[in-house]
Amino acid sequence: MIVVTGASGNVGRPLVEALAAAGEKVTAVSRSPLSYDLPGGARHVSADLGDPVTLGPALDGAEALFILLAGELLGGGAPAVEVLAAAREAGVRRVVLLSSQINGTRPDALSHGRLREFEEAVRTSGLDWTVLRPGGFASNAYAWIEPVRTQRAVIAPFADVALPVVDPADISEVAAVVLRDEGHTGQTYELTGPAAVTPREQAAALSEALGEEVGFVELTREQAREHMAQFMPEPVIEGTLDILGEPLPAEQRVSPDVERILGRPASSFASWAKRNVHAFK
Repeated sequence: MIVVTGASGNVGRPLVEALAAAGEKVTAVSRSPLSYDLPGGARHVSADLGDPVTLGPALDGAEALFILLAGELLGGGAPAVEVLAAAREAGVRRVVLLSSQINGTRPDALSHGRLREFEEAVRTSGLDWTVLRPGGFASNAYAWIEPVRTQRAVIAPFADVALPVVDPADISEVAAVVLRDEGHTGQTYELTGPAAVTPREQAAALSEALGEEVGFVELTREQAREHMAQFMPEPVIEGTLDILGEPLPAEQRVSPDVERILGRPASSFASWAKRNVHAFK
């Protein structure tokens, strides 16, 4: 049995589907009911990763655990060591953590302290472990849905600063491999797309996918800060703007790890846009 936390999101849902398609028994864990029908061989258990006591039914009979922190779980909850202890006591042998590239490139970033705590707990858990550190997600472009739908425009800062954003489906495929294959124990993988792409180029890819012109409206850093202040705490805003506007060379580097693990090139932003174009219509 493989347990997938965060099973309702852009990574967790396709991971559940990929594992089930490979013939694995899967427990999909989320705090709320799932918005999709589970494939055969999968079950849903409501539990809170921030409260290890609730994980008992989900971990029953589990051999591997995928840990995905999102939303408020990135800011608090039970100590990471308690989550790993609950997994170990339940008989879990392998754990895979979805972390972030930032923990390698900006190890003091305030916004990623919780993920650093989990990385340390995973590495010292006594379990077989693998850490996945993706860069920015291609699906962050969903933030542009409203202006693309209503104005046929992408509105964003740093129009010509390129980053190798990664397709969440690639993250899921990599996770499915390392959860099932013992050959990845003790490894930390950085996951990126196949090429660095600018927001302006992303707008062009959306235009191609839609078959209609999508313009680009560039925000200043201050305008972007004001917009982000509506839904982000200040330290997270500044860190995000630093990465988007002044990325380090390591954050613009294309990692070979997706291709190394999957045996195929990482998916491009353009392919992600074509596959998800319905969201922007």
